[in-house]
Amino acid sequence: MSAPSDHPDHASYRATGFGNRIGWGHRPALLLIDVCTAYWTPGSPLDTSANPASAASPEVMKRLLAAARESHVPVIWTQVSYRKGMRDAGLFYAKSKQLDVWEEGNVRGYDAVVPGLEPAEGEEVVVKRHPSAFFGTELAGTLHLMEVDTLVICGVSTSGCVRATTLDAMCYNCRPMVVGTACGDRSPAIHDANIFDMDAKMADVVTEEEAIKHLKAGWSANAQRNGQH
Repeated sequence: MSAPSDHPDHASYRATGFGNRIGWGHRPALLLIDVCTAYWTPGSPLDTSANPASAASPEVMKRLLAAARESHVPVIWTQVSYRKGMRDAGLFYAKSKQLDVWEEGNVRGYDAVVPGLEPAEGEEVVVKRHPSAFFGTELAGTLHLMEVDTLVICGVSTSGCVRATTLDAMCYNCRPMVVGTACGDRSPAIHDANIFDMDAKMADVVTEEEAIKHLKAGWSANAQRNGQH
């Protein structure tokens, strides 16, 4: 995976005002988007494992998850689910037939959890039917109730649900921090293009190291760092 600064258009975007830093708030939460075996199982219609960067992303997610849990930072998961017959999938299903891996009663097993990336008791699980984790869900209200001001975002796929969720997070004024190496897509080129574009227009794309530092700091240390009391 290339960094946004490696993109050939990086300098021209910066020169015209794109790519400014949003910066960290002081109450982060970790959001893991649609993490399930469908994305890392050969033969699955959603498999991204042929992309080495995507194949490596679950291990990065595990380290982010460990850091968040260590410091009692809120952890939120999204999962996709549709009723039998895909009646609640709308036009999304008309465009993307592979969504039926999440149809009620599907026996292919692609919706199973990835070992080491399972929701723990007490962690929020948002069930969604559309690309954005905010659309048609209670996520915005949940974040408001928790007083979360920063979302550390990872998961799959970079160009689909990660991007849609990142855009809506910005629109709700919740600082999106996208960990590029913790996101996956089947195409390296598509992944890199979306990482670059999100960093330019709607998020700060951050390294694993930066994200872990802030997650391990927890809420109180982040508040002190930002002058909050």
